[in-house]
Amino acid sequence: AGGAVVCRCYRIINIVILAPGISSDILRRWLKQGKNTAKTSPGTRLYNISSIFPELTSQYDDIVNASTVVIVIDVNDVKVTNKAGNTEISEFLGNWNEFTTAISHSRLANSDQSEGDSHEVYSTTIYGTRWSTEPIPRYELPEDEMPPKCAYKFIKDELALDGNPLLNLASFVTTYMEEEAEKLMAENLSKNFIDYEEYPISVELQNRCVNIISRLFNAPLDDPNAEAMGVSTVGSSEAIILAVLAMKKRWQLKRLAEGKSTEKPNLIMGANVQVCWEKEDMFILKPEKAVELVDENTIGICAILGSTYTGHYEDVKLLNDLLIEKNKADNFDVPIHVDAASGGFVAPFVYPELEWDFRLPLVRSINVSGHKYGLCYAGVGWAIWRSAEYLPKELIFNINYLGSDQASFTLNFSKGASHVIAQYYVLVRLGRKGFTSIMTNITNTADHLAELLEKTGRFEILSERNGKGLPLVAFRLKTNAHYNEFDIANRIRERGWIVPAYTMAPHAQNVKLLRVVVREDFSRQRCEVFVKDLLNALSLLDKLDVKSIKEKRTAAQRWTLLKNVTLAFKGHKDTSIKQNTIC
Repeated sequence: AGGAVVCRCYRIINIVILAPGISSDILRRWLKQGKNTAKTSPGTRLYNISSIFPELTSQYDDIVNASTVVIVIDVNDVKVTNKAGNTEISEFLGNWNEFTTAISHSRLANSDQSEGDSHEVYSTTIYGTRWSTEPIPRYELPEDEMPPKCAYKFIKDELALDGNPLLNLASFVTTYMEEEAEKLMAENLSKNFIDYEEYPISVELQNRCVNIISRLFNAPLDDPNAEAMGVSTVGSSEAIILAVLAMKKRWQLKRLAEGKSTEKPNLIMGANVQVCWEKEDMFILKPEKAVELVDENTIGICAILGSTYTGHYEDVKLLNDLLIEKNKADNFDVPIHVDAASGGFVAPFVYPELEWDFRLPLVRSINVSGHKYGLCYAGVGWAIWRSAEYLPKELIFNINYLGSDQASFTLNFSKGASHVIAQYYVLVRLGRKGFTSIMTNITNTADHLAELLEKTGRFEILSERNGKGLPLVAFRLKTNAHYNEFDIANRIRERGWIVPAYTMAPHAQNVKLLRVVVREDFSRQRCEVFVKDLLNALSLLDKLDVKSIKEKRTAAQRWTLLKNVTLAFKGHKDTSIKQNTIC
């Protein structure tokens, strides 16, 4: 007659006053479906019975905390029904007069004030809440909480503006893993790998990975007193630093034993860092020149198995042979470290006859990225030493405050165990046969892409083929045009493809090129779609005049600069005080 009052109780009883016009059919359907509230017309109010009837909620606490209580009240009948048993509990509210006396204007006003946010709790969508109308906190910790679904949705909406990892042809980092691997990672996210005492099986899985990778790199394992050693890292950057520290410490100990100075150590690096020579349009390290630079202060030479510029494998075997002669002639003991971040999980399967690893006596340490062609998500790398002789004990920290005596050689103390577990999954899941199939497929796809680009007559290919280098295609414009490789990269980005354009290393900065990294999820079909979009971009650039291209280039440069600048507000209340900082 005059509207109904419905209460659905869990731990706190909410009384929903339905506006006149709600039919009994709607009410019955709502009760049957067990919804928390019903769709009502504007004017529907939500109240908390704990603030309106504090004496009732305390008196009948056992009923309020029961499973589910539905209260249906109208002007002619006051009835409390337990949904499970349809039991009438009329004494819970007494008679109607007591009920109407309880809801005074003052109590309703107080309820309005205390329950002002109730509407948002029962909103049908996140975008109906007040949080959708407020800016998400960016610089300061907010004072109030936010519902988890709102926080998740708003952050997810922002992340949607990121590039698509599947179309990111710039990165070597894995963008696909099987569902089972992802499940293992999710189930072990809470494990801190450094807690050896608490998570001994995770440590055991690391040991198994080190054994597998050491054998993959042909470490000599015939002497039980000179077994290979290794450690997991967060990536090849950490692994390289650990390897260089080991080379430096070993050189220092040798120099001190000889009574010589340790003040001026030097490290000879590969083509991508300081030494780059141009030979037959290829940019590779020339071992003869590298060995000429060796002196008594050289702690080691770093060779690269897979240049990030063009994917070339540097000639580690020739470097080893020349360095053996140099060490013998000058009484040196200069070792080789191989940066196999990208090529370490490729060459053994598609170019097994290539000698670059521990088969060469002067190769004392190798780093490899598990999150590149090791087929794991970003966050895992490996440093492997030929034997304990080349990892000085002075660099190993021994601790016992985590529950047991344990040795540690790492730059990042705490780290998740999930990536190590994922690496072990990939190794045992694929085996040699699986890795060979995948690496062969992506090598063939890279060769197919190179052929398609050559057939256009517009590009010169700078990378190797047939598995002689990394599965990537480095290319540049064959002839001069009124646009360059950077213009092509910007234009094809409009189709979602992320293709890096860059200049070569020192002594070859005038060379511009583009590079496509072929990963496991870059299929033959996707390859052909990319070439089609690339040709469309070239067609459009051909039609633009020089002025238009320069304007586009300037706009792109301004946008890049803008993305690298963020505003840090000293106070959110006084927005006139700002400071520009570089991300």
